[in-house]
Amino acid sequence: MDTARKISADCKDMWNAFMVRGAKFSEIGIPLCPTTAREIPSKLISYTEARVAYNRQMKRGDRNFFVNAFVHFYQNDYKFDGTRCGIWFQPRRAAEIFRHFAGIITPDFSTCLDFPFPWKIFNTYRMRAFGYWYGTLGGAVINNVRWGEEDTFGWCFDGIPKNSIVSIGTVASGLCNHENRKLFETGFFKMIEVLRPHTIIVYGSDKYPCFDSVRQQIKIVQFDSERALAFEERNHE
Repeated sequence: MDTARKISADCKDMWNAFMVRGAKFSEIGIPLCPTTAREIPSKLISYTEARVAYNRQMKRGDRNFFVNAFVHFYQNDYKFDGTRCGIWFQPRRAAEIFRHFAGIITPDFSTCLDFPFPWKIFNTYRMRAFGYWYGTLGGAVINNVRWGEEDTFGWCFDGIPKNSIVSIGTVASGLCNHENRKLFETGFFKMIEVLRPHTIIVYGSDKYPCFDSVRQQIKIVQFDSERALAFEERNHE
């Protein structure tokens, strides 16, 4: 075996470089993730729910089941990331689950305010890389958008096409707090300025002035969170 082949054989892709093969990149290296979804989702389902449904149907021997819902990741990261069985470590296993659903909203890897700055950029990279890769497999993809303070505005929208469908989550944004709402609204209007989306999917409440102010120009499609649906169900018992 020559030296080049030995190096290749010993090399392990620890950073999922295969995901961005053929991708275009922003100036700081965020891959472009095309919006491949052709329709607005009629339903959203969490990754946890999707995985449960997949395992149940596999046990029943139903290997061709299909659910007309987009898989979302608006839940605690530990439920889909950070372990050896998470979607970043086992992306092909995750893709096998996704193919039984209408599409995905790209993973909501956290970029919390108290995270180290490089980790925020890395998680933004991972959102786009994962979405780009699943799109190359033929999957329907809608970009999730996350932002932080104003020092993230220079790159947090990188890799998302302009004039497309985007998705945001409001469940964990703490919008009841005045300071959090101010930060959210600043990023929200910056997102619209930069990306000019024609449709915004909102997971969680959209009962805030920032959404009302753009409804004439942008289609807002709201989906209740699992918590809200469970609360409503209890109230009707």
